[in-house]
Amino acid sequence: MKVTFLGTGTSQGVPVIACPCKVCASADPRDKRLRSSILISSDAGNIVVDTTPDFRYQMLRAGVKTLEAVVITHSHKDHIAGMDDIRAFNYFQQRPIDIYASDYSQNVIMREFSYAFADFKYPGIPELNLRTIMDDPFLINGLKFTPINVLHHKMPVLGFRFNDFTYITDANYIAPEEKEKIRGSKVLVLNALRREKHISHFTLDEALELGQELEVPQVYFTHISHQLGLHAEVEPGLPSGTALAYDGLVVEV
Repeated sequence: MKVTFLGTGTSQGVPVIACPCKVCASADPRDKRLRSSILISSDAGNIVVDTTPDFRYQMLRAGVKTLEAVVITHSHKDHIAGMDDIRAFNYFQQRPIDIYASDYSQNVIMREFSYAFADFKYPGIPELNLRTIMDDPFLINGLKFTPINVLHHKMPVLGFRFNDFTYITDANYIAPEEKEKIRGSKVLVLNALRREKHISHFTLDEALELGQELEVPQVYFTHISHQLGLHAEVEPGLPSGTALAYDGLVVEV
């Protein structure tokens, strides 16, 4: 199984529009961050976690030709805004695409993309087959996903474990019973927005502490803002077994 980081930036991406800071002005490609999403490629086919505003470009950049399903962490705009571009896969695969999401996220998707669920469907709209994520693990073409319930301030968000890989974004609290679902993972991805305290995201230090607590041998940080600093300056100071993810990074599990 191969996991590709399609995007590792926070909701505004990096660079931020009109920002003159050194991170946004950086020529290092690792400091160019689209909105956070991953591509899972395995015998189950291609599965994407979240359809960001950059979804179209992410699919083109990664050369994705087929898509089995999309799994949604939560319904904030930076995680669902690109869903309309699923229609390209509808056209070439001649079928709807399964969208796995919580009841709450489904309600937002149906509101934001109401035309896709209208009684009269205009030709060429995205064909979306909504599938409800409950607390129990679920299968996508034989690949088991275990939902992990986390909090993004007061908003419930889903992380996911598949095989020995756990992906969690947009979180600042994980209950003890949910942490147990993560234990034993070989790779853990956590959001690490910046160094300063934030109301709804882990800071870098908080994410580092959580990775150490769960004793995961390799931890990657994502959903990174320009406030964290230059990749080339932050990365060397990280402990062994931890690293900043960057757009295009591929992890084999």
